[in-house]
Amino acid sequence: MQPGPVTATAIAIGRRSRYAGALLTIGHAIIEFPVMILIILGMDKLLKSTRTQIIIGLAGGVFLLIMAIDMLGKLKTGRGPGRKALQERPILAGLILSAGNPYFLLWWATVGLALASSARSLGVWAFALFAIVHWLCDCVWLQAVSWASFKGSALLGARSERVLLLVCALALLAFGLFFIYGAVTTLIEIT
Repeated sequence: MQPGPVTATAIAIGRRSRYAGALLTIGHAIIEFPVMILIILGMDKLLKSTRTQIIIGLAGGVFLLIMAIDMLGKLKTGRGPGRKALQERPILAGLILSAGNPYFLLWWATVGLALASSARSLGVWAFALFAIVHWLCDCVWLQAVSWASFKGSALLGARSERVLLLVCALALLAFGLFFIYGAVTTLIEIT
């Protein structure tokens, strides 16, 4: 439930789609479930690798910058995404934001690994229950945020909605720059 790119995106996309949070969570799960399993099988060492963190930081940062610039462009022109984009984009956004977020992968290589390992030590069913409950918590959080954005956009009016979208776009821009800065700093340190 830590505020980050997925939460900002749930707010931004949720203003037009009450189910954006659930769809984002599906995209998130497409990355998260395999990561859980791979970490249990030893992938945590790869995720802790400096090279991997640099690649993820650069790719994730660039994607967030692209999303922020797109969102700012839509605010400037006053046009919003079409109906088809609203149905497809949250799943893709959840997938890409999860895969490209260095902190998501770092969390799973550390805290998530400890939690998943504890669940696995109790058996396969305990691990499966842990994975499902973890995903449901993500789903409830993102759905609540997107629903609040959906309901709030009708209550707040067009001007307030634009301000909220501007804040979300700036948050995505800041996260993107932060990820790129971290990756470049690490790259400079190792060379």
